[in-house]
Amino acid sequence: MADHRHAAQEALPNRAGVGLKPQHYDVIVSQRPDIGWFEVHPENYMGAGGPPHHYLTRVRESYPLSLHGVGLSIGGAGGLDTSHLDRLKALIDCYEPQSFSEHLAWSSHEAGYFNDLLPLPYTGETLDVICRHIDETQSHVGRRLLLENPSTYVVFAESTYDEIDFLSEIARRTGCGLLLDVNNVYVSCANQRRIPETYIDRFLMHHVGEIHLAGHVEQRDESGEPLLIDSHDRKVIDAVWQLYARALTRAGPRPTLVEWDDDIPEWDVLLSEAQAAERILRDEARKDQFGVRSHADALV
Repeated sequence: MADHRHAAQEALPNRAGVGLKPQHYDVIVSQRPDIGWFEVHPENYMGAGGPPHHYLTRVRESYPLSLHGVGLSIGGAGGLDTSHLDRLKALIDCYEPQSFSEHLAWSSHEAGYFNDLLPLPYTGETLDVICRHIDETQSHVGRRLLLENPSTYVVFAESTYDEIDFLSEIARRTGCGLLLDVNNVYVSCANQRRIPETYIDRFLMHHVGEIHLAGHVEQRDESGEPLLIDSHDRKVIDAVWQLYARALTRAGPRPTLVEWDDDIPEWDVLLSEAQAAERILRDEARKDQFGVRSHADALV
């Protein structure tokens, strides 16, 4: 394992959070709602000054914060963009977030940048690239990174690892943590005709520093088979809530984000989704309090 001595930092609370959206700035600052924490995409705050930084500063005064990157291209074949790393470090130094995460994906190639999180094969070669990029990122920003499992729509024939083993090896080599996106598990398993409960039951929960939930849309592929798209534009479905509860039964309470990044609803709608996650988190916290959860469940 790489030896990373990152700056000590307070952890996110084991509560539900939501993404900070400009549509909700005023209500959050004026009403200070009872919510655990907020997440922002750092790429939206890499400009100098202006309303985004004004509101983020106000929010950070009252709430814990998570930075969830979408543009670092951890899985890209080329080197990382050092100017992007510099801007990321400046944000981390300024706002001192309790969590910093990125995606197991790539979005750049040579001089091109694609506005998407693209999949990659799980091979020894890509494993080496990703570990090198995570080591560089953690060293540059001085923080431990959480790496998110992707939503996938295809399976690469050349893959020699399954996804859980691949993520586990990354965590072992780099010392990074994992971000378990339960909706991504549900979407990927449905698209690949696999059982999502089996994925959750195998996942190494002691690496998980944060959990994500989101809505998705169901479409049909060219053969008429169901194809789920990780759209982040609607409420979490019952099956994903059930899978989330299953994950918490093994992991215990974890900071949980309800993602909603498109067709942004009114604040009360988003808050109600976070409150639904809070109810499940409280149930799991009671299991810990009364010793219902076994030690094996917490660490497997």
